[in-house]
Amino acid sequence: MKATPDRTIDLLKRTGALLEGHFRLSSGRHSDRYCQCAKLLEHPAYAEEVGESLAGLFRKQGIDVVVAPALGGIIIGHEVARALGARSIFAERQDGTMTLRRGFALESGSRVLVVEDVVTTGGSVREVADLARRDGAVVVGFGFILDRSGVTLDLGAPARALARMPLESYEPEECPLCERGLAITKPGSRPDARP
Repeated sequence: MKATPDRTIDLLKRTGALLEGHFRLSSGRHSDRYCQCAKLLEHPAYAEEVGESLAGLFRKQGIDVVVAPALGGIIIGHEVARALGARSIFAERQDGTMTLRRGFALESGSRVLVVEDVVTTGGSVREVADLARRDGAVVVGFGFILDRSGVTLDLGAPARALARMPLESYEPEECPLCERGLAITKPGSRPDARP
């Protein structure tokens, strides 16, 4: 089955990946909703389905390597790479900077697809793309399960998502949830998000 936008949202709801509350996003912004794609990706059949569907959006791009930011992008990056017959690697933060470790490397001229589970501001995927470009790779696209940005992100290459769900977010000093005194949760994986 192909993960259409409606099917993707249905899978996110069915698996409990769409959460409501008061959340600190990895960008440092606050929101009343959060998408924890790990809840979807913990089901291998669903992970395969969304990975295959996301790969289908880039099949004609001649992808050599799928690069994902750790931690959220690792599983979906692997599934997309498997569907494309490409290598799958991930970048992780070391001393606050996105880095390739564990023996991962990119060859100059390799065609890279950057894959992430959810995009809000594009900060993490921009860092991964910059890293790939510094190594001489060609970033040919960006793929996401869910685009919650609500805007067209300028990432320097085509960006495609299985579903779009603009979710309101606020700078901490302007957050109505903080004003109401609601406790905040930081559910993401990025340890250096601003308070």
